[in-house]
Amino acid sequence: MKSKGVLGLTSPVADSVRRRNRHTTPDRKMRVKMRIACIHQGYELYGSDRSFAESVAALRAAFPLADIEVVLPRSGPIVEILEPHASRIVFEPLWVLRRQAMLRLATIEMARLPVALWRAWRRLSACDLVYVNTSIVADYALAARLLPSKALLHIHEIPEGVLRRILVGLMHWSRADLIFNSKATRDAFGEPRSARSYVVYNGVAGPAAAEAMTYDGKRPLRVLLLGRVNRIKGQEVLLEAIASLPAELKSRIEVRLVGGAFESVERERALADLVESMGLASQVSALPFIPDPSQHYRWADIVTVPSRRPESLGRVAIEAMAYGRPPLVSAIGGLVEVVADGETGWHVPPGNAAALAAKLQEIILAPETWRGFVAAGRKRYETVFSEPVAAAAIAAIAADKLKAAIARPGRTASTRQAETRP
Repeated sequence: MKSKGVLGLTSPVADSVRRRNRHTTPDRKMRVKMRIACIHQGYELYGSDRSFAESVAALRAAFPLADIEVVLPRSGPIVEILEPHASRIVFEPLWVLRRQAMLRLATIEMARLPVALWRAWRRLSACDLVYVNTSIVADYALAARLLPSKALLHIHEIPEGVLRRILVGLMHWSRADLIFNSKATRDAFGEPRSARSYVVYNGVAGPAAAEAMTYDGKRPLRVLLLGRVNRIKGQEVLLEAIASLPAELKSRIEVRLVGGAFESVERERALADLVESMGLASQVSALPFIPDPSQHYRWADIVTVPSRRPESLGRVAIEAMAYGRPPLVSAIGGLVEVVADGETGWHVPPGNAAALAAKLQEIILAPETWRGFVAAGRKRYETVFSEPVAAAAIAAIAADKLKAAIARPGRTASTRQAETRP
């Protein structure tokens, strides 16, 4: 089935939806009797976790009287930001397809799958809408095949290899409606043949205004890399780029690597050891993840996202523009949809330390050439990636499914008006 376009883009049409949402609410039957379940595979406060919390908040704002149950695999930092919007939060085992756990899932964990499927089917049966965040929650994607009219799957990742084939097949087999967080993600999964699909860019919370640019070339350039320590994010590419700079330029740069590895202290230690072995301890600090990274954005002059593999969107790049910190990103995946090269930030080839080093040299030596990126990036954030824009689109899609569930034929006017074309 054809995609229903890109939602969440600024246009007169999207503005119309936001005005409509301020003056209209779902009908009484939907408001009083509606039950929504929101399923998420994480419990921390990284990008997909925050995106999930923002979607839950959007559903609560759109349907204030709904019973909204949030399902997580365990307690964690995300709970605090979910509590104001959830009717209740429950902790249950989920059958999650992670690349590093595929062997275990295919062997000893397989015995849990029937119970997980039964639990997912029971929740789908009891609810009017089940919103599932990320494509890797396999038990709910499988169960959605039985009740696809109630399931809405929100895909935030671009998998590769064997996992990609599994997840693409699973999403299409589910027959659920799909939300993709970028056109790159949609292209990676392909159009579903028997369901509707949408592209909705993540809405990201940001400060009230951008921070002023203070870098003038007379002090070291402050570079922030914020993200998980894994094979995708490219911390080692940035380190290689810095190590290759001439000594005079190397002394004019300071770097913060902020983030931890998912349940892997060994990866974090390996990164710290790499900094030491490359002789960069005086320029580079490896710091732990913190729930609120605003202090790091305010410290930085620019933010780099040197991802080696495709990012589905690039939340850190969006947050950087919100804070007035131009992002330097790999030209891969959804990052090219976020950052306008030469206008709000810069693109470099993925995995290319030499190109990254050359761009860093240019940034250090010519700050006047990118002074206008601060205002341009903030404007792009406000018009394309802010929370109200995404919330209006998520609410319209949910309302469309809920009205269909109570036997209202056709598509709702709010969803039709929310759509814009790529």
